[in-house]
Amino acid sequence: MEILVCIKQVPGTTKVEVDPVTGVLKRDGIDSKMNPYDLYALESAFRIREEKGGKVNVITMGPPQSKDIIKEAFMMGADEGALLSDRKFAGADVLATAYTLSQGVKMTGNPDLIICGKQTTDGDTAQVGPEMAEYLGIPHVANVRKIIEIKDDAITVEMDMAETVEIQEIQYPCLITVEKDIYTPRLPSYKKKIETKDREIKIFSLGDFEDKDENNYGLNGSATQVERIFPPEVNTDKEMWEGDGEALTEKLFAKLKELKFA
Repeated sequence: MEILVCIKQVPGTTKVEVDPVTGVLKRDGIDSKMNPYDLYALESAFRIREEKGGKVNVITMGPPQSKDIIKEAFMMGADEGALLSDRKFAGADVLATAYTLSQGVKMTGNPDLIICGKQTTDGDTAQVGPEMAEYLGIPHVANVRKIIEIKDDAITVEMDMAETVEIQEIQYPCLITVEKDIYTPRLPSYKKKIETKDREIKIFSLGDFEDKDENNYGLNGSATQVERIFPPEVNTDKEMWEGDGEALTEKLFAKLKELKFA
């Protein structure tokens, strides 16, 4: 079985500046780490490989330093890695990111199963996985919290749908996004670090893709753009009220009306 896991390098700190013109994060010179949700996707892939055999490959999009998380994935047990890196990919929204990844997937072969983390900590949209599946024309399931059965031609999963829990069998090739409670991720191995220190990482740019139209990537291919990002205002104002339950209820209701919440 060929399994492909999408991973991403995200800021390792909350102190990140935003470009006032483009609205995108300034990632240069800040500490980075693998997106925490992607660790659960990797662990899911390793568990499936242990049961059914095959390979676990990883793919990421980003600047050259994103190779660091591919090396980390190697240390955890991934077999191969690919990096999509081109300045023309910069500033992509979820739509352009999903399209770029879908083009990269076509360069890496034909995986039976693509696994993504539910979302990233720097975007929190939870849209890239499903949108990528739509571009690839394959079925997809989100919010997977449990893998029930792995067959030769399909996988059965349990989905957390907020108010309900649903079970779905989905045929290969397909894409799933997993929740953080699905498995406990394994730690990187020093032994694997030594074994894989010279392992090749494939690097693809726009010129390698089937679709070379620059208008489909980066800021040019983004259907949305952030108008403004700002830190939340700190409000430490407080009022202390005293009285019995009836008096406090009246005060609370009056306050809600004053704030136009009621």
